[in-house]
Amino acid sequence: ITNLFADLTVLDNCLLAIQALTRERFAMFRPLAAFRDLHTAALSTLEAVGLGAVGDVPVRNLSHGEQRQLEIALALAGKPRVLLLDEPTAGLSPAESRLMAGLLARLDPAITVLLIEHDMDIALELAAQVTVLHYGRVIADGSREEIGADAQVREIYLGA
Repeated sequence: ITNLFADLTVLDNCLLAIQALTRERFAMFRPLAAFRDLHTAALSTLEAVGLGAVGDVPVRNLSHGEQRQLEIALALAGKPRVLLLDEPTAGLSPAESRLMAGLLARLDPAITVLLIEHDMDIALELAAQVTVLHYGRVIADGSREEIGADAQVREIYLGA
């Protein structure tokens, strides 16, 4: 997700994502009460990413880290089986990175996450299986323990 609706609330952004995925037609003729299920799903999604308390806040008032959390919520609104995350902690403070790592660790295990992450501590904490690329070439593939102990990976990415 590269764009959020900054002038809308956090909840409205999530509602739009969920509503866009419904197959309902002629929704304008449905009573407002018929949309309670969408509202409930949006609130549940926001709670899952730690944004339940800021649903009424305009997105422009969120921190960068909270906006990244909202991007994850919008992706989860589609109920994906596979979630591709390209550097979800890029540009975040250390505290925000820890929060993001916690959020990602709590994702439904039924969702396969393909994580591209240059913060090796975060990558090794979250991943069960790690493939390390260097200039587009696979240099290591294995468990987090194997990757953490790999001399070439340590030299290139950990500076050890």
